[in-house]
Amino acid sequence: MRGLLEERLDQGRIVLLTLNRPEVMNSINTELGYELRDTLDRLNEDPTARVIVFTGSGERSFCTGGDLKERNGMTDEQWLKQHRLFQEVFRKIRQSSRPVITAVNGYALGGGCELAFSGDIIYASNSAKFGLPEVTRGIIPGVGGTQTIGRFLPRGVALEMLLTGKSMTAEEAYKYGMVNKLVEPGHLIEETINTARVIAQNSPLAVRMAKKAFRRGIDLPLEEGVEYALECYNRTVSHSDRLEGVRAYNEKRLPNFQDIS
Repeated sequence: MRGLLEERLDQGRIVLLTLNRPEVMNSINTELGYELRDTLDRLNEDPTARVIVFTGSGERSFCTGGDLKERNGMTDEQWLKQHRLFQEVFRKIRQSSRPVITAVNGYALGGGCELAFSGDIIYASNSAKFGLPEVTRGIIPGVGGTQTIGRFLPRGVALEMLLTGKSMTAEEAYKYGMVNKLVEPGHLIEETINTARVIAQNSPLAVRMAKKAFRRGIDLPLEEGVEYALECYNRTVSHSDRLEGVRAYNEKRLPNFQDIS
């Protein structure tokens, strides 16, 4: 059974990636790590792929991070080798030029919570729970969680979550603005795909430049961020999608934007 399922929707523009290890709460082992790495590399070169959606198989768990059963008994060298792979995978998710939406169904713990934080938009079922319990296991989040959590939650809330290892309900996460939308479990994928479809209808270049300007600019002083955003803006001005968007508006039709690699 494959650890990662891939479904292409809307002529391949939306890519639904499902972590498919429900028997171990969709935890990530080395084999799945390589599958994720290779899939993300391929999608990055695929001009038709406009939006990536991550979810987990079943309703019990989105992902509970690294497979601790596989890690039990690993040497330090084996652990570090696997961790370098996981670091690479999560970096590819964070740096993806495509918008990444995580549809969190059930538990998102440890690396699973870090996976949710690595994307751009989080939708969650009402039964979802988020947590970074690493300190209770003698370690800290290792694939970006200590840095990304403060971009989703207020400082004090983020630190409390990190230092206690306690979980947060989907309702609490929504209250703090970490989760964009709460959905009944049976409708989670439908609602997430609906949003992905809206994004995918827009100019791929404009969407990527908007994401790039936001992601990079938010960490810069305001005026530096504005200057960087103008560089991204100028990329769209010189592209044919801008002309197509104006024509479509005046002709009262939907625009036909170009796929880009």
